[in-house]
Amino acid sequence: MPPATLGLTALAPLAWGTTYLVTTEYLPADRPLLTATLRALPAGLVLLAAARRLPKGAWWWKVAVLGTLNIGIFLALLFVAAYRLPGGVAGVLGAIQPLLAAGLAIPLLGERPGGRALLAGLAGVFGVSLVVLRATAQLDTVGVLAGLAGAACMALGTVLTKRWGRPEGVGPLAMTGWQLTVGGLLLLPVALLAEGMPPAMTGTNLLGYGYLAVVNTAVAYWLWFRGIGRLPASSVAFLGLLSPVSAAALGWLALGQSLTPLQLLGMAIALGGTAVGALGTRGRKPVARALRSGHQPSGARGTATPTSEKVTRT
Repeated sequence: MPPATLGLTALAPLAWGTTYLVTTEYLPADRPLLTATLRALPAGLVLLAAARRLPKGAWWWKVAVLGTLNIGIFLALLFVAAYRLPGGVAGVLGAIQPLLAAGLAIPLLGERPGGRALLAGLAGVFGVSLVVLRATAQLDTVGVLAGLAGAACMALGTVLTKRWGRPEGVGPLAMTGWQLTVGGLLLLPVALLAEGMPPAMTGTNLLGYGYLAVVNTAVAYWLWFRGIGRLPASSVAFLGLLSPVSAAALGWLALGQSLTPLQLLGMAIALGGTAVGALGTRGRKPVARALRSGHQPSGARGTATPTSEKVTRT
């Protein structure tokens, strides 16, 4: 597993961990769907213009499915959960994504995670819970369902992105732009119907939205989808555990929020679970499935794969 690719992919969840800080300090209050829309749509249109390519044939519906799962539904549910679940409960629910992705990778990719990966996933959830949960945290039924559904959408989207790969000659930049545009267009009418027209923007608001669109979304999702094409899907999913840890560390550094010894222990456990899960995942690559079905495997980037090639383990 290339360390450089793993490191670059890890930058995506680390960037997503800054969302809470930017939302609370730079953006208008109580506008979750507007924030989700302005994260996705401008970034998608810019990447779409840069790539200068559109899907063809069956890729129209595949991109529609991926954009809906990875961007549209996921971002909407993410902000619903964040607004309705105080005390970081949403972060714990999101931490189950690696376990869901590992389960989905069995029938869809033929990747069979070992016991070590499953234990790493459970350790990650436990570690994140120590970091973000508070004794005063209350459970909201709608928020919990939104958090679980959001994690499931992202897990399924990650696995399907790995299964379908990319069209021949199409890079991760175009695929990212397609999905962000689809997700943004899906979110736009929902945001207008639910929240009305956007409020007057201050310079601080524009700066915050600009950061979310460029760094937090365009660059981060490009790195994420690039990593999915080169790494096992379950390994990529484990990197998502870095997001709540990043958010807690940033709150400590930038907002002066205190970290208790228990939270520091949780960070260590979550980071350990991430490392074991991302580096130690064992599973059969989807090459075997692709060879049997005649489809090009993800990450092949237009090169032919000999049918006599042995299936390796990562």
